[in-house]
Amino acid sequence: MALSYAEKEIIVAEVAEKAKTAYSAIGADYRGLTVAQMTELRRRAREAGVYLRVVKNTLAKRALADTDFACMQEGLRGPLLLGFGLDDPGSVARVAEAFAKEHDKFQVKMIAVSGQLLDPSQLSALAKMPTYDQAVSQLMSVMKAPVQKLAATMNEVPSKLVRTLAAVRDAKEAA
Repeated sequence: MALSYAEKEIIVAEVAEKAKTAYSAIGADYRGLTVAQMTELRRRAREAGVYLRVVKNTLAKRALADTDFACMQEGLRGPLLLGFGLDDPGSVARVAEAFAKEHDKFQVKMIAVSGQLLDPSQLSALAKMPTYDQAVSQLMSVMKAPVQKLAATMNEVPSKLVRTLAAVRDAKEAA
């Protein structure tokens, strides 16, 4: 069933809106997957804050034209599933990588992050990127370490004095 012009405009506007707010995007070949498998992929994507959409390539080209993901336009050939990471750059890659490990027919063809088109072999590197909360946690631990070390060093001076005095006392009592 063919889409009307109004329906096409709605699809282009929806995909363009998601692309403008997304951190990263993938294009994946989904041929050979069953409906149940696609439903499972969509469920995982929703849980991870990833927007998935199967869009005709001509509509996808129009939607991506004025976004950071315009670099993906040349690779829009054949049936592709577009995925956009809305929460963090690695979210879409984590979902795609986990699903691709379980289903051989699901293959990532394109990856884009901040206007740069990456090689599909970079999927696992992108998937290993920390989430926002993990990155903040790592930053806090790095910032906390010098202060913690200073406090431990400052505390060591009186502790050493107390241990020395206790050793002297024990030596005098023994004599």
